[in-house]
Amino acid sequence: MAKTTAGGASRRRVLRLAGGGLALAVLGAGAAGCREDDADRPAAGGDKPAGSKDPSAGGDGEDGKAPKALWSQSVPAETYGDNDELVAVAGMVIASGSPLSARDAATGKERWSLPDGVAPGAPLLLGDGTLYLASGKYDGTVSGYDPASGKETWQGRLGKEYRQPRPIAVDARQVYVVAEILEKDNSSHTNLIAALDAGSGKIVWSEQRDLGTEQNGIHAAVQGRHLVYTDFKKNLTVRDTSTGRQVWTQKTEKTNYGFFTVHEELVIVPQGDRLHAYALADGARKWTVKAGHLTTFKEPAVVDGVLHIADTARTVRALDPATGKELWQSKALAEAGFQVPRQYVKAGTLLCVATDLDKDGGVAALDAATGELRWTFNDGTGDHHSWLVATDGKRVFALHGKKLHALPV
Repeated sequence: MAKTTAGGASRRRVLRLAGGGLALAVLGAGAAGCREDDADRPAAGGDKPAGSKDPSAGGDGEDGKAPKALWSQSVPAETYGDNDELVAVAGMVIASGSPLSARDAATGKERWSLPDGVAPGAPLLLGDGTLYLASGKYDGTVSGYDPASGKETWQGRLGKEYRQPRPIAVDARQVYVVAEILEKDNSSHTNLIAALDAGSGKIVWSEQRDLGTEQNGIHAAVQGRHLVYTDFKKNLTVRDTSTGRQVWTQKTEKTNYGFFTVHEELVIVPQGDRLHAYALADGARKWTVKAGHLTTFKEPAVVDGVLHIADTARTVRALDPATGKELWQSKALAEAGFQVPRQYVKAGTLLCVATDLDKDGGVAALDAATGELRWTFNDGTGDHHSWLVATDGKRVFALHGKKLHALPV
């Protein structure tokens, strides 16, 4: 996979945009599967990171190396590198794919699977103890499952006049979906966004989106009474969750490929070399942070009340999301020759980050309080997929193509 360059889209983003509901067979080419309980040999840890001063950091790692994997399994994953394609919940770790396979977080053994899986490129959404999926059957349904057992507990359907409804966000009351609006000749030129009741599955509201918008490539989040979403056409839109009414929308200065995060009453969006925070209530800009010379910001995440973001110079910043004030800045990844992180999870005192595919990428663990590099991990497979991480607080799960690893915290 090509590296991400300043101002350009990585290959995973192009695939996500182009793929939509289509399976891209090339992504699975050459990957080997295994039987349900067949465990692979644990992957080796990475080399000692530059600047690591604590030899005991990183679980059972020695001399600053990554800890050995607790277990490693081959899984039927079909991912495009977005952060919502790997989840850890209810004692399970689940990667998007067909079949959809849920592994025991402690042992890696398969506990349940869904033969039809999830539509490629659709997110795994968790809300109020339910896992919501776009159906792999392409039958117009959105389903909810008990993540511990895999049993279906909820179903919503827009109707035959709509095609391929895909969940984009969820809260305790509603599931938010987008779908194509079918014409009489079965073609589609427009799409809608709708809210389905999380209890009954019935439509609460639906709104047709503007002509020219697309249902694929949407990144969304719910914050209080606001539904926030972006797309690849430089749109940032906020709707009222109760009525579907558009509160405000604006064009971003540069396309951000769906990258944003929310915190309390703010939506935080990277736009080239600037990181902007807007008020959810009216879109007013509240603060701005500028990247270094000739660098651009990548994907942001608020983790445990702290905003984390990296730039193309491989500098990682921890910021106060309310004000944009810098808490710490780390150049440890650049000094270690590690690649730009694009996903963040916190496990214990570690901030674990994942990169796009690169021979020098993988998963790195930073001290969450200082940004100091503790260890790096790469399975050495050379697979062309991006890395994804998730955590249950006890372990960090790293997915790379069809290889899933559990690392101790």
